[in-house]
Amino acid sequence: MDTCVITFLPDNKKGRVSKGTDILNGAIAAGVYINSSCGGEGVCGRCKVIVKKGDVKSEPTGRLTKEEVQKGYVLACRATIHSDVEIEIPPSSRLKDQQILTEEAKVERLKGVFSEAGEVERGIELEEREIFSHSPLATKLFLKLPPPTLKDNVSDLERLYREVRRKRDIPILQTGLANVKKMARLFRESNWQVTVLLGKRNGTTEIVLIEPGDTSGRDFGLAFDVGTTTIVAQLVDLKTKKTLSTKAAYNKQVSYGEDVITRMIYAGKEAGLEKLHHLVIDTLNGLVSAMADELGISLNEITCIMCAGNMTMAHLLLRVDPTYLRREPYVPTANFIPVIRAAEAGIKINPRGLLECIPGVSSYVGADIVAGVLASGIDEEDALSMLIDIGTNGEIVLGNKDWLTCCSSSAGPAFEGSGVSCGVRAMDGAIQKVEITREDFQVKYSTIGGAKPIGICGSGYIDCLAELFKAGVIDRSGNIKEDITSPRIRKGKEEAEFILAWGAETETGEDVVITQVDIINLIRSKGAIYTAARVLANKMELELADIKKIYLAGGFGNYLNIEKSIWIGLLPDLERDRFKFIGNTSLSGAKFALLSYDAMVKAKEIAKKMAYIELSVEPAFMNEYTGSLFIPHTDIDRFPSVTEKLSL
Repeated sequence: MDTCVITFLPDNKKGRVSKGTDILNGAIAAGVYINSSCGGEGVCGRCKVIVKKGDVKSEPTGRLTKEEVQKGYVLACRATIHSDVEIEIPPSSRLKDQQILTEEAKVERLKGVFSEAGEVERGIELEEREIFSHSPLATKLFLKLPPPTLKDNVSDLERLYREVRRKRDIPILQTGLANVKKMARLFRESNWQVTVLLGKRNGTTEIVLIEPGDTSGRDFGLAFDVGTTTIVAQLVDLKTKKTLSTKAAYNKQVSYGEDVITRMIYAGKEAGLEKLHHLVIDTLNGLVSAMADELGISLNEITCIMCAGNMTMAHLLLRVDPTYLRREPYVPTANFIPVIRAAEAGIKINPRGLLECIPGVSSYVGADIVAGVLASGIDEEDALSMLIDIGTNGEIVLGNKDWLTCCSSSAGPAFEGSGVSCGVRAMDGAIQKVEITREDFQVKYSTIGGAKPIGICGSGYIDCLAELFKAGVIDRSGNIKEDITSPRIRKGKEEAEFILAWGAETETGEDVVITQVDIINLIRSKGAIYTAARVLANKMELELADIKKIYLAGGFGNYLNIEKSIWIGLLPDLERDRFKFIGNTSLSGAKFALLSYDAMVKAKEIAKKMAYIELSVEPAFMNEYTGSLFIPHTDIDRFPSVTEKLSL
């Protein structure tokens, strides 16, 4: 079969692909990541690239202007390679390093510190703690077995079990045939001194591995937050409880769609599931290898993995068909997944190492949210608390120590920088903060990394929407007031738009704008989150004002401006000290469960305890949602602080 060399500029990365391969798949093969939110369907128009050299055949598309076509632009997903080629990826199409939240919770209650006694201290305040005992998913134990004699002539296996039980209270103990086969020679050649790896597996303790001599000082595990866009990994010393390394990377699946629905659809195509599975496993293996190499740790010394992620990511990680997650009645294949060998999933650690996933609740409330409850401890509090994780879906948990209920609301991709004209993810050059003067509509903005603007990320859009409203550029319906005389307000290609950054200021040389359609999309997104929170509270015969603490989790939530989020009606108008940023609780919860069997038991209890409310069949949701499609809301009395400031 003929092959072609594809070179990507400006990084000069190369790959070799079969003739006829589209540029998007060629980029994936070369380890180059191009914006593509539609999964290669040619409808989002984000994967624009420039053909510099070579024979490329491009399908007609309405996503490119006549000027772009004349400059050599094509859509990467709709252009195939037929010779050696050079392809330039313009700034607007590049996936740069993203602002990935790798840190665990920053607030006092979520420190997750292990005491000298080897116990996790986690509580509402420092004086109120709950203790998780230190009992990792896999633990090494050094044994000096008494050699057999004519009087002590039990079998090698019974001898091993007996010695383990002398040191550990383990009523149910088992091992596999692979260990039994090598046991006799190994015991005798190691002078009856061995190290066993004890793994907690589906309600029993398994002797996972037997090694000669004392290797108990070298035992490592991994905690993963397997996100739709990014994956964060921590390498942990299971003996000392210390986190040795934290790394993050794009989930390589991102080239086949930015949201879970797109990936579910792609997984249903021929070889789609297999491809998506291998992409996420490649991402995980890349992170594992990088951390192990950096620390001089052998992959054989990594003995267990704990994963948290949404339900779609859990299915794709394990090569389980996610098709039925999006079809009524929206049932996962499994909420509680048995402990397996990591090798079964394709993750390269010790071949007999274990992989466990924190359980989920429903198709759209997954292990990342259960991990968030575990890490935040809202299931142990007397007072009512709410946990909100804002993204393409807004997952919300409400409750206390007596009960928990949850829901998921489709907010759309706007907060992830997709589906909006100049939207980008939180990467260098993304506008993240905005101020607009009321007098002359001048704009002051800041970008991530201080780089020239390339677009606007989610937190920037929230700032922008609030500032446009406060400055009087838009009305409460979100309509741009075209009668205002300002060079920043103009008629765009199809509708009115406001210019945030002039082309002379940007990296792309093009104006960064927010359009009328963008504003409407953002209002719909914020309305979905607020409505879900209110309906969930009302379902429990409560008002939002009854909630004492609202925890904002995840990467996007960590960068929200609370004041401006309330101004636009994304968050309820409550005392500001009720809101707490709690960081990457998915990663925190995974680490808790990796290091403590009690924590994993608690996670399973949380998942069973949490009642899921399906908003799509809740009559109250649409009624409430319609009212939320204004700034801040149709019923402005719900936002007294905004009303007061508007009257000044």
